[in-house]
Amino acid sequence: MTTEVRSLREFKMPDVGEGLTEAEILTWYVKPGDVVTDGQVVCEVETAKAAVELPIPFNGVVETLFFPAGSTVDVGTAIISVAVGDGAAEPAPAAPVAAAAAVEAPAAAEPERREVLVGYGPRTGGAQRRARKAPVAAVAAPVVAPVVVVPAQAEPVAGERPLAKPPVRKLAKDLGVDLRTVTPTGPDGVITRDDVHAAVAPAPAPAPVVEAVVPVAAPLPVGTGDVRVPVKGVRKATAQAMVASAFTAPHVTEFIQVDVTRTMKLVRELKASGELGEGVRVSPLLLVARALLTAIKRHPEINAAWDEANQEIVLKGQVNLGIAAATPRGLLVPNIKDAGSKTLPQLATALGELTDVARQGKTSPADLSGGTVTITNVGVFGVDTGTPILNPGEAAILAFGAVRELPWVHKGKVVPRLVTTLALSFDHRLVDGELGSKVLADTAAVLERPKRLITWG
Repeated sequence: MTTEVRSLREFKMPDVGEGLTEAEILTWYVKPGDVVTDGQVVCEVETAKAAVELPIPFNGVVETLFFPAGSTVDVGTAIISVAVGDGAAEPAPAAPVAAAAAVEAPAAAEPERREVLVGYGPRTGGAQRRARKAPVAAVAAPVVAPVVVVPAQAEPVAGERPLAKPPVRKLAKDLGVDLRTVTPTGPDGVITRDDVHAAVAPAPAPAPVVEAVVPVAAPLPVGTGDVRVPVKGVRKATAQAMVASAFTAPHVTEFIQVDVTRTMKLVRELKASGELGEGVRVSPLLLVARALLTAIKRHPEINAAWDEANQEIVLKGQVNLGIAAATPRGLLVPNIKDAGSKTLPQLATALGELTDVARQGKTSPADLSGGTVTITNVGVFGVDTGTPILNPGEAAILAFGAVRELPWVHKGKVVPRLVTTLALSFDHRLVDGELGSKVLADTAAVLERPKRLITWG
């Protein structure tokens, strides 16, 4: 037998965002021995901004996966090596099973199997994890967090990657479910959340195992011991950003109560008339956004940022309006680019698309960057108000509280009116009390009498 010439090429973790330094490997779609082609997706990673699939830029045979799923890897670090050259087209060398097995007919199907790690594993830096090729689960689940390996004998499934949305993939990973074993019931063979739960239900797994991987917000039974949740991805980035913001920018928060009875009536009228367009969602948040944009138009100095290096205030040329959204990956703040130039129908469409994409876990890094002012809608949780912390690099953030029926002096009489509380936090280095107060008062004035959207807009 002639000796084939092969060389190894390494694929390094790219910067899939803007200046990000690390990413977590969520799922591998290949294993050692698989043939890969230029542009083929080999893994899915999660950064502080988005979940992204990584295509490999060359052809070859997978030699080594340097990190298991669940590892956080620095940008620029090699994550996979691929054998390229004359021998790259031969998958056989990557399947070192017993010699007797090599002559059996079923062995021809071996390259079609895809062993997938699901769940979070310990952070390691070597290639010793290749020992998982053993016939039974060779990766012992450490105490830190469960790691599940699909054995080579467990229902080999050939074909394309199972169809599922990113939130469903994350759910499957958290519950230790291999999507290849799930029967899809969604349209066009898409796996749904119910399908994943159904795959878990028959397993008599003890409750503590599940509790170890559920989100920290899930209720724990009385008497349950401490549960440690790794701080990764969005939660880690949020924590770091909020600490940096809180201890860098001097925060000031002002509050105002406002009668929004007319605004809520306008919301009902716009919903009933459909004049903003077919399928366009109309909500109180839409009019709060429009009111804030109107106030910023009257006081553009608040749409600014602090340049620490040059000790300058940078007045932004356009308003990129951030909307805080709760998603399966945590709290994200995508923003509507140049929101101030949009008409009310355009703003409504952009707001609907932004929140839909965020909740599906598909927000791109570009949509999460460049925000100038943010709105956080704490009212949807029944909260009256709060003292929101600025997003780093922004000058102001507005909290929109719950709308409640309260006794209110209206036209000289105490009558029930719909009232909300607005809270505006701003960076006191570039926004003084007068400017912050004017912006908050004008936002409230538009919501009290929404006809000002026409006269002031």
